[in-house]
Amino acid sequence: MALVSHLHADHLHVPSLMRLAPGTRLLVPRGARRAVPGLRRLAHLRVSEVAPGDEIPVGDVVVRAVPARHDGRRLPLGPHRAPALGYVIAGEARTYFAGDTGLFDTMAEEVGPVDVALLPVGGWGPYLGEGHLDAGRAAEALAQLAPCNAVPVHYGTYWPIGMDAVRPHEFHAPGDEFVRLAARRAPGVAVHRLGHGESVRLKVAR
Repeated sequence: MALVSHLHADHLHVPSLMRLAPGTRLLVPRGARRAVPGLRRLAHLRVSEVAPGDEIPVGDVVVRAVPARHDGRRLPLGPHRAPALGYVIAGEARTYFAGDTGLFDTMAEEVGPVDVALLPVGGWGPYLGEGHLDAGRAAEALAQLAPCNAVPVHYGTYWPIGMDAVRPHEFHAPGDEFVRLAARRAPGVAVHRLGHGESVRLKVAR
């Protein structure tokens, strides 16, 4: 199973999706096929379009699409809109993958209780505008959601040419900054900052 949160090229990259195994279930925002004609090349995948509130059984889990506060268009081309999404994957535990999102008032209500939150804390440029979480806003989201565990994501991977020589801290620092701010804003949440390729096995209280 693969989940695409929105149509921006750093989240929906057709050549990367082409490498998924035949028969893989791929969930994309409703309207994605119209906005990204290249998705037609993914005939070997089981592609489903979803919108906020949709629930899709996938094996032993149920995936629920939830709203995100982000521009969902395929940029820089194309007028067609599709919603930006987050996903809650419910099985033995409930995991929230936020995709790209800004803070919004009904976040905790829309997402519901979760055990693990995967929260974006940075981006691929030095400044994050509307519709994004930086380390500080991600810590505020964590305080609202109050999961047992959190993992900072979406930082230190997609580097604009030349920026690594000028402001490398902009790409590496958000994970550590989130850990520091989360300890202040949501001290009851265990935060796991993982390096590239690392994994963690979490115990979820029931």
